[in-house]
Amino acid sequence: MESLFADEAFDRRPRVIAPGAVWLPRFLDEAAQAWIIRQYAKWQSGPVPAHATSIAGHPMSVSTIGLGWHWQPGRYDRHARDVNGERVLSFPDWMTRLGRQVVSSAAEVVTEDPDFPDDAPRLWGLVPEAYCPDVALVNYYDARAKMGMHQDKDEFDPAPVVSLSLGDTCVFRFGNTVNRNRPFEDIRLASGDAFVFGGPARFAYHGVTKIHEATAPEHGRLDHLGGGRINITMRTTGRH
Repeated sequence: MESLFADEAFDRRPRVIAPGAVWLPRFLDEAAQAWIIRQYAKWQSGPVPAHATSIAGHPMSVSTIGLGWHWQPGRYDRHARDVNGERVLSFPDWMTRLGRQVVSSAAEVVTEDPDFPDDAPRLWGLVPEAYCPDVALVNYYDARAKMGMHQDKDEFDPAPVVSLSLGDTCVFRFGNTVNRNRPFEDIRLASGDAFVFGGPARFAYHGVTKIHEATAPEHGRLDHLGGGRINITMRTTGRH
């Protein structure tokens, strides 16, 4: 019965989810997943620890580490003034290169799709040489964590968001740009998957409704954290 609900039982071909949004299953190979998980262990050591950001006085169920900038609702800062006042770690150069690789792969998927014009990648901001993210929000989800439908709209620059998944599979709900309701699509993001949304989908509502426990592959397991999922989202703040 379990095999019926394994990730392999679902369609996991790269595809355009909506104009501007591209899903890239299995983007990260086994070695890359294991290496990034090891980097997370280093990020945990600070100077700013993983923390639950509060929204309207209520802590989120995910814990966050910021690279490049510290995020609070409506603002970015170089220092974590709501945690310990320390300056956050720098945004790593390797992550810029990785983000550009994701954007390049997404552009290829769009180019190969006959439903979209040849200039769609450019119109959607899927131009790898122009992609310069300067912040990564690294979120850890335990088995019970969720994230409500929201827009990523605290950035001044509308460059695409690049998302990477590690660990257990989640149900990622990708919606529309008008409200939190339908139409939306539920997607199983597994360890190693990448997801990009820019252009007309840049401000689409999205969230995580469920974590499927013990679904991580051997190279993507987060046993040292008690299981769960790590999600990295790269953005371009447009700030200085």
